[in-house]
Amino acid sequence: MTLRVAMAQLDMLVGDIAKNTQSVIDAANKARDNEHADVIVFPELTLTGYPPEDLLLRPSLDPRIESALQRILQEVHDIYVVVGYPRRIDGELFNCAGVIYQGALLAEYAKQKLPNFLVFDDKRYFSEGCDAGILDIKGVKVGLSICEDIWHPEPIAQAKAAGAELILNLNASPYHIEKMGEREALLHQRATQVSLPIVYVNYMGAQDELVYEGGSFVVNAKGEKVYQAPWFESGLYCVDLIVDDSQPNKVEPVAGNIAPALDVEASVYQAMVLGLRDYIEKNRFKGIVLGLSGGIDSALSLAVAVDAIGAERVQAVMMPYTYTSSISLHDAEEEANLLGVKYSVLPIEPMVSAFTDVLSPEFEGYAKDTTEENLQARTRGVVLMAISNKKGLMVLTTGNKSEMAVGYATLYGDMVGGYSVLKDVFKTLVFKLCRYRNTLGYVIPERVITRPPSAELAPDQKDEDSLPSYDILDEILRLYIEQDWSAEAILATKKFDRDTVYRVLRLVDVNEYKRRQAPTGVRVTGRGFGRDRRYPITNGWHIGG
Repeated sequence: MTLRVAMAQLDMLVGDIAKNTQSVIDAANKARDNEHADVIVFPELTLTGYPPEDLLLRPSLDPRIESALQRILQEVHDIYVVVGYPRRIDGELFNCAGVIYQGALLAEYAKQKLPNFLVFDDKRYFSEGCDAGILDIKGVKVGLSICEDIWHPEPIAQAKAAGAELILNLNASPYHIEKMGEREALLHQRATQVSLPIVYVNYMGAQDELVYEGGSFVVNAKGEKVYQAPWFESGLYCVDLIVDDSQPNKVEPVAGNIAPALDVEASVYQAMVLGLRDYIEKNRFKGIVLGLSGGIDSALSLAVAVDAIGAERVQAVMMPYTYTSSISLHDAEEEANLLGVKYSVLPIEPMVSAFTDVLSPEFEGYAKDTTEENLQARTRGVVLMAISNKKGLMVLTTGNKSEMAVGYATLYGDMVGGYSVLKDVFKTLVFKLCRYRNTLGYVIPERVITRPPSAELAPDQKDEDSLPSYDILDEILRLYIEQDWSAEAILATKKFDRDTVYRVLRLVDVNEYKRRQAPTGVRVTGRGFGRDRRYPITNGWHIGG
């Protein structure tokens, strides 16, 4: 006998329970009619979308979920539906996986392991389940588990002890650079632990800063991957499992399609595109406007914007000032033409002069300093926000993680905007991503990639005039931000001098207030500036400790 399982790797809208429920119904009927599937498995908390955050605290949640379940019970038949949702039972809220068939809720499993670290806040909302979820599907004893459960040995061992012959694991596992390999190694370990095949179904889509890349896959009882769904693609992906009662391990997945692996640059780029596209579409913005400076960060941001929503919905604005080089003007225009976007040149010198004239009584007796540089950036911010207001376009911010880490950005200037695709991308990776994007089609002028980075807010200015080289800066930042190393631990590597390390770490700490006011953006590392890094603005922590 063959048991056909459809993995529903779909993009849901957080909070829109009615629309998400309709998507479940449509996908289940399609899996039954077109794919001839026996079972369809949806990701964790599909009905609410993920992560629903404090929407889970709304009193109206419970009746909406009950109504959604009733709709599925009434409108889907002749296929087992395994779907994730929150549900209140005896006054406690649980993260559940329910199995629906022929108008009945046959089984319900409550997530046992509740993550409460990095981007996860499960213990804020849910109570822990304790029982194994086992049910019979066409003669196969199927064990249910939800996301974090698979990262611990106990739930799957409990399911095995209860007689499970196959594990279905519902996930909403967010993307970061190392995550794909980590999941595969984990499932190899868990499958061999209990000698059971595992079907791992992951969420697909983006929600604010979090990106879910799909990549659902199946391992056999030896932990060997036998099926791999594509990354960053919605769809139904089916795997056949041979059921042979005469064998000790009676369920054996049939080897199927293995989607090719993505390298770091390809996966990060696709994560940025998906994150931006979903943010724009789900929040119903008409399009995007961004400042195109002729530099590398805005060049990459523009390419991502076009790939996300199309050139016809993107406007690039060059806002030259006295210190803007002819090279920058030429390169910005070339990229805008290569990508086919609407391109405007709006000189800001008259506006800066007007601000300077008004402020001259206040500035009298003071030497020129970064105030004048910031005034240029803030003027550009005013221009972009005015275009945004008038045309209904969202301003895309173009600062990268290296700059945001050390405060190399101007509040209410180049930090204005609704979203940032580079917020979690170090400068050294920005260069690599530009090279990668040009392999798909030449859109970023070579000189933009090779010339020394500069904010062009002063004559002959270069980033490395006030910062260490990005190779050094980014390595220090990785150790401090993503691994929480102290200054002395970083110095113990003997790669960096003491003054540089202490200066960089001090810059990171004193600029927390800026990052709190920065727009949200795509998370691509294991520790971004957002949900998973929460440091107090006001504190007396000593860097060396």
